[in-house]
Amino acid sequence: MLKFVNTGVVFQEIPDETTLSINISNCPNHCPGCHSQYLWQNIGEELNEAAIDKFVDNFGKDITCICLMGGDSDMAGVQHLAEYIHAKYPSYKVGWYSGKLRLPMTVNKLVFDYIKIGPYIAHLGPLNKPTTNQRLYKKTPDGKFEDITYRFWNKNKMLA
Repeated sequence: MLKFVNTGVVFQEIPDETTLSINISNCPNHCPGCHSQYLWQNIGEELNEAAIDKFVDNFGKDITCICLMGGDSDMAGVQHLAEYIHAKYPSYKVGWYSGKLRLPMTVNKLVFDYIKIGPYIAHLGPLNKPTTNQRLYKKTPDGKFEDITYRFWNKNKMLA
C-alpha cells in the first residue's frame, strides 16, 4: 500500500508544468545524503484513488501535472495510480520520480508522461547539476522517452 506524507504545488520538478508533488513514504532506496530521510519510514496517509480525487478537487485547474515522488516499494501501485489519473483526469500529465537505477520490465512506462530515474548520489549532485547521474525523461508523441535533464541546468544564470 502506498502512503503519502505531504504534497506541494511546485514549478521546478517538471519543466513547463505546474505540478502537484506527492511525497510517498516507505522508500527502500535509502540513498546516502538523502534530503528526505523522513520518507524512509512507512508513515502517512493512504495514497489511493480517493486521495487523488481529493487532490484534484482541492487544486483543480491550478495544476497541470501530478508527480508521484517515490513509491519504489510498490511500483505496481504507482502504475495503477498513473493509469487512474489518465483515465479519470486526462487533462493532467503524470510524472514519477523513482530512485531506482532502472525500472523493471513489469512497469508500463507508457502510462507516465515524465519519469525521473536514478538514486541520489551526493557527489554527483541533483538534477540541476550537469554532473548528476539522475535523468528526467519526457514521453514523446510516438511513445519514446526523450532525456530532458539538460532543462534543469543553468536555469538561474543571469543575463548580461
